[in-house]
Amino acid sequence: MSLDPALRDRIRSLLASHHVVLFMKGSPQAPQCGFSARAAGTLDALGIEYAHVDVLADPEIREGIKRYGDWPTIPQLYIGGELVGGSDIIVQMAQSGELHAALGLPAPDRTPPRIAITPAAARMLREAIASAGGEVVVRVEIDAQFRTRLQLTPPDPGAITAEAEGIRVQFDLAGARRAEGLRLDFVDDARGRGLVVDNPNAPPPVRALDPAEAEARIRAGTLTLVDVRPREERALASVPLAFLSFDEGLAPIEALGKDTPLAFLCHHGGRSQQAAEHFRQLGFREVYNVTGGIDAWAEHDPSIPTY
Repeated sequence: MSLDPALRDRIRSLLASHHVVLFMKGSPQAPQCGFSARAAGTLDALGIEYAHVDVLADPEIREGIKRYGDWPTIPQLYIGGELVGGSDIIVQMAQSGELHAALGLPAPDRTPPRIAITPAAARMLREAIASAGGEVVVRVEIDAQFRTRLQLTPPDPGAITAEAEGIRVQFDLAGARRAEGLRLDFVDDARGRGLVVDNPNAPPPVRALDPAEAEARIRAGTLTLVDVRPREERALASVPLAFLSFDEGLAPIEALGKDTPLAFLCHHGGRSQQAAEHFRQLGFREVYNVTGGIDAWAEHDPSIPTY
């Protein structure tokens, strides 16, 4: 089936307006399929600017882009108006450095990360490798939120390989940079039984903060409070202190320095925990959730009504 000329012109205009365009399902912040997530994550790791088109929001483009480049699947990456390929090709080109060259970026740093494996972890891994037949390596994947997954896989000649305690550990390009200083240990205690990953590059976890301590720090000027509830809900009960809100969106708060201590507040603590986790993943280094929300704050300060 031929492509409608008006739709072809529309796609050409999109590609002419942006040097790099990713046609995907969802957005880079909220991808709606795993392949789109991999493609966007690979581009994000390169730190480049790119336009994205959510094909789920535009069925005409969703079908038209497949015919335009004679490529049957989504996502699709275009650079300079030329089709590069889908998710697997994007990842492969990033690993090899071809994508960097196509984007005019310096060649990627393929230096293996410095890692440590404790003797206990090494014993456990050797046993697992032997049970798998011996012709496998430890594959460590670390995503942009520093979620880490370990598995035994056949060696990948294109991966970045580090070695500790005689154990070969392989990473993709982005994961290798996130793994500098990584330490693998094996524990059998109150935490459970298994491997424990200690990554010094991961943002600190969201910490709990009670209302009394939060108030003291806000008054001392060492903490910024963010009330995530909508305006009409805050009208029912609010703390008598300075605070920020999401009334103008998240961007003004996201623009704050990453060393700004932030505490998040909602009704009971659920929404604020989600918001706090979002800002932690953005790289804010000191993030708190006010436990119990405004209800708990009302117990601390009876002048605040409950609802």
